[in-house]
Amino acid sequence: MDYLKKKLLDIATPEVETVRKLVKEHGDTVIQEITMGQVLTGMKGIVGLLTCTSKLDPEEGIRFRGYSINELKEKLPRIHEDGEPLPEGIFYLMLTGELPTNEDVKYVSNQWAQRAQSIPSHVFNVIEALPIDAHPMIQFNNAILAMSTESQFRKAHLTGMDKKDYWDPMYEGVMDLIARLPVIAAYIYRRVFHNGNHIAADPSLDWAGNLAHMMGHSSEEAKRLMRLYMVIHSDHEGGNVSAHATHLVGSALSNPYYSFAAGMNGLAGPLHGMANQDVMHWLNKLKREIGTDDPSEEQIKKYAEETIAKGQVIPGYGHAVLRKTDPRFQVQLDFANKYIPDAPYIKLANKIYNVVPEVLKSTGKVQNPWPNVDAISGSLLTSFGIDEYRIYTVLFGVSRSLGVLTQLIWDRLYGLPIERPKSQNLQWFEDQVKK
Repeated sequence: MDYLKKKLLDIATPEVETVRKLVKEHGDTVIQEITMGQVLTGMKGIVGLLTCTSKLDPEEGIRFRGYSINELKEKLPRIHEDGEPLPEGIFYLMLTGELPTNEDVKYVSNQWAQRAQSIPSHVFNVIEALPIDAHPMIQFNNAILAMSTESQFRKAHLTGMDKKDYWDPMYEGVMDLIARLPVIAAYIYRRVFHNGNHIAADPSLDWAGNLAHMMGHSSEEAKRLMRLYMVIHSDHEGGNVSAHATHLVGSALSNPYYSFAAGMNGLAGPLHGMANQDVMHWLNKLKREIGTDDPSEEQIKKYAEETIAKGQVIPGYGHAVLRKTDPRFQVQLDFANKYIPDAPYIKLANKIYNVVPEVLKSTGKVQNPWPNVDAISGSLLTSFGIDEYRIYTVLFGVSRSLGVLTQLIWDRLYGLPIERPKSQNLQWFEDQVKK
């Protein structure tokens, strides 16, 4: 057993026993009251999942195993002293709950580099069989499903094994899948947007740096951006659509490829991972209708007020849980102001940030008028030459694999059963009101 799997098992064993004890000794304990409104408006605020990788705090933003975004910038290993944390590090942290050393990160990076070299040829044949104008997320998801022929979990389950050992082949499958996603994403990107002129992987590069390289964006700043992007999009609690869908399908003992594909179908929705595209479309519409690429803050304020008056939303602003500026927005803004402060889209993002929150607050209807992660991610990517908006959700998906697939390993370690909540028809809800 390799050292990371042994470490994980050593850490997990007492936690697994705790879960079993909670179910056995406290299974009837009431932990929360649920209102009808919560059920009928998307189950917001209902605690219904066990997730260990991250937690969303309304005031502080996302915390990964207890660490904030700003803390991770300082504590996770980096290639450059003034650089951005490596995604391999946040994966290790979410998997083990411990901050990694430089050697830990090198181990994960080397593992992924090796595993990325063994993608079956039929996966690329599946991609090529799709129309070139099919949305990149369609191509991405089909490739993920095509890779399931290699599922170590499926093969192990078919041969028969003790369910307490399910985590082991799940770990192997997760490591394989995460390793291969940058190759798949870059292949789709070059196929759709660069005439199929593909760029070979460079195994000497880190996971995110190699993705930037294979996409054809090989400047050191572009690699730094990709590392930052992959870290801050990597997880977001367990109840968001992509995380929950991955967990739900995995609870049926589906392999990691099936489970992750389900999560990616959810991520592709405009209320989730496709929101960054909506932001870019809104920005470009704003520029067209105002009639300039460099509108003033007063012009932006008027346009925002007109948008709200029409009953439309300003994409990238507001969040279901957060009640302040999303720290993921802030670290991206800091990155942009550090490297490309005069880029047109960054200047525009800064102006919007100065204006839109006050416009939204003035309506008296918006609980959180502050920007979320999507408000600037597309502007940042575009400013570094990745201006093909349709690839943004694929990049989001590559990043999100780090959290949701790590949690899938823990689901099997905990021995969580198949998820099966109770449902009722409308008459039942009406009867509850009468009671």
